[in-house]
Amino acid sequence: MSETLLRELIAGLAHFLLAILATVHILLTKTEVRAAIGWTGLVWLAPLFGPVSYLLFGINRIRRAVGRMRQVRGTHHTEHQVASRKGQGGAGDSPVPAAWQPLVTLTDRISAEPLEGGNHIEPLLDGDQAFPAMLEAIAGARHSISLATYIFDRGVVADDFVAALAAAVTRGVEVRVLIDGLGARYSRPPIRGELQRRGVPVASFLPVRFPLPNPYANLRNHRKILVVDGMIAFTGGLNIRDACLLASRPAFPTRDIHFRLRGPVVQHLQDAFVFDWRFTTGERLAGEAWFPPVATAGDMLARGIADGPDETRDALLLTLLAALAAARRQVRIVTPYFLPDPPLIDALRVAALRGVDVEILIPERGNLRLVQWAQMAQLQPVLRGGCRVLLTRAPFDHSKLMLVDGLWVLLGSANWDPRSLRLNFEYVVECYSAALASQVDAIIAARREGARELTRADLDARPLWRKLRDGAAWLLQPYL
Repeated sequence: MSETLLRELIAGLAHFLLAILATVHILLTKTEVRAAIGWTGLVWLAPLFGPVSYLLFGINRIRRAVGRMRQVRGTHHTEHQVASRKGQGGAGDSPVPAAWQPLVTLTDRISAEPLEGGNHIEPLLDGDQAFPAMLEAIAGARHSISLATYIFDRGVVADDFVAALAAAVTRGVEVRVLIDGLGARYSRPPIRGELQRRGVPVASFLPVRFPLPNPYANLRNHRKILVVDGMIAFTGGLNIRDACLLASRPAFPTRDIHFRLRGPVVQHLQDAFVFDWRFTTGERLAGEAWFPPVATAGDMLARGIADGPDETRDALLLTLLAALAAARRQVRIVTPYFLPDPPLIDALRVAALRGVDVEILIPERGNLRLVQWAQMAQLQPVLRGGCRVLLTRAPFDHSKLMLVDGLWVLLGSANWDPRSLRLNFEYVVECYSAALASQVDAIIAARREGARELTRADLDARPLWRKLRDGAAWLLQPYL
């Protein structure tokens, strides 16, 4: 037997064995038939390349982390005050209209938190309003500060936050800062070293070893949460970076929206941070410094909803589906990335066909080209179903909002894409309030000014090369 033939036989046998192993793994772990068929075809039809690609990109590596998360979460729910708060909220003081009860029932079952009254939530536009409010709250902290963020970029804004957090530590305030392991790498050197040097306790959520930031990486903590003294909280889409401070005229400005929250819902956000911190560091945060007695601050009904690729998976997807089913008049969606799963596309089309006015605002020019191209390939069925899509002008809009029937508002960190829906850890807040809905509606109306409506004719008029490019990017949707 020649040496060449021997090498070919060895390579063929190696491919056969790897393909068998990969197929077994696919059959035991994949839950979507299309993904299973696609990967099976690749591992058998692409010698060696297919099995290696599956090893690198097809295996869900969250399982080990999920195992640890479930252990921590079980202990957390047993010990934590959330269990004693369940059912004690003020939802009964301001009952939700009967038409909304199915949505309330669903979110009751998928969230660890009760729907509670006595809250006040106010929007803060861009870093120009949000950063000063957040820094003011940090400066006034007396007992505790919890800060979780995806990106904590070096720059003028970061310097202000580091100084404020360090000053709080000096005053004797208990401070904890949690930065996503990938988001921390968006600036060099990472800000973590500076925080440690200033005496601020800081940790990285699921650290990564890859030397460069990768916006398409999975399993990231995308939550943005700041809680001060357990009494005031901030959440939304805002990262800590100079690009969000529009008044400073950054090179790549990013429009966004954050919210300041007071009332019982603050403890929902605190609980999410405490769990993430405990999972990351093993430290349990408890007591009145972190969870003071619940105080009412307004008349809004609100609830926090955690979502992630552990046992909270699909909480966001189910909430969106239920909200679309509950809509009777109007749905307004603002998102920087619009790559919804087929069930969500169908739900949007069904809502529009029922006569609901469905309007989706996305940036005309995004910051991630592959996502931009892929979503263009996916908009045709949405438009065909009767939804309206508006392309907002620069600066790039990173806001995440959903408004239904002038009463229900969903705010937080989540986008309408596979990453937020299945692969990242997100946090959103639902609120039943005509007053907040009116404010959000006015914000969306301002974003609508100057926007261009996208039509089916516009999509059809794209050159063939663009349609092919967008279609090819759409094939990568599970990884975008």
